[in-house]
Amino acid sequence: MSKVKYRYNPETLSYDKIEKGYKHYMSQLLTYFIFTLVIGATVFYLYPYFIQSPQEKRVLRENQQLLAQYDVMNKKLDQFELVLEDVEMRDENVYRVIFQADSIPNSIRRAGFGGVNRYEHLESMDNAELVINTSRRLDIMMKQLYVQSTSFDEVIDLAKRKEEMLRCLPAIMPIANKDLKRTASGWGYRIHPIYKTKKFHEGMDFTAPIGTEIYATAEGVISRITNERRGYGKRIEVDHGFGYKTLYAHMSEFNVKKGQKVKRGDVIGYVGNTGSSTGPHLHYEVHVRGKKQNPQFYYFKEDFTAEEYDRMIQISSNSNQTFD
Repeated sequence: MSKVKYRYNPETLSYDKIEKGYKHYMSQLLTYFIFTLVIGATVFYLYPYFIQSPQEKRVLRENQQLLAQYDVMNKKLDQFELVLEDVEMRDENVYRVIFQADSIPNSIRRAGFGGVNRYEHLESMDNAELVINTSRRLDIMMKQLYVQSTSFDEVIDLAKRKEEMLRCLPAIMPIANKDLKRTASGWGYRIHPIYKTKKFHEGMDFTAPIGTEIYATAEGVISRITNERRGYGKRIEVDHGFGYKTLYAHMSEFNVKKGQKVKRGDVIGYVGNTGSSTGPHLHYEVHVRGKKQNPQFYYFKEDFTAEEYDRMIQISSNSNQTFD
């Protein structure tokens, strides 16, 4: 039972009973309602921060499982990368070396993905950085695997064409020189016969009488025939394919035409003394993928003994002056 309240009346010098009207009760009811509403709202908004619902617990558990799976996936990707690096190393240092194929630049093997943001649709996800990094690693590995697959296709093709490649490999001396007496000047720095200055000689010279037969050292196609007053004089270049070319200079006559196919041992011309030459001889060069190589490493079919081969190198190295 509620207490009766009184209020002192100074005019009558007595206490008057306080009567509670409708407005009073409505005010109290409104106060209780607002207080209850504030408490309810506070509990409603703070509850999720302190107490998780069964659905939230399930989502959190699934998220943790996904993170664990991503961690396992990234560890496996580390292992796959090591295996792929080993395969690439074997490809570069074994297979492509055996078949003398061009190396694949690392910039191509490790090429990224520029331009448009491929992972924009992942940026709004939870743990976006982890998901994007994993996706990027997978994409890069797929690119590397594609490059490696293409490389193996090329190596397999080269293996199938190995016999053809051997026919196109410069493998004999360009003139008959069994006794090695025609070996003159070899690869390296020599004294120029005209200018008397030290100059790098990018080939090998063979002395022989004018008219001596000159042989194609491998199968190929006559790619160039020139006749210059200086320099190489009458010259023939043969494209053997597989990155090999040979050059024959200072000839007296040609025995072939441009575009003609030749085999190893075919007579393509004759020794002369044309161009910047100080005596009858043949200047011979071997080019591999555009770079000049020492011809002495391309005499495989001469049936030299080890002593004869060493003697040939010694003769060509001891010469202090070239003929061109």
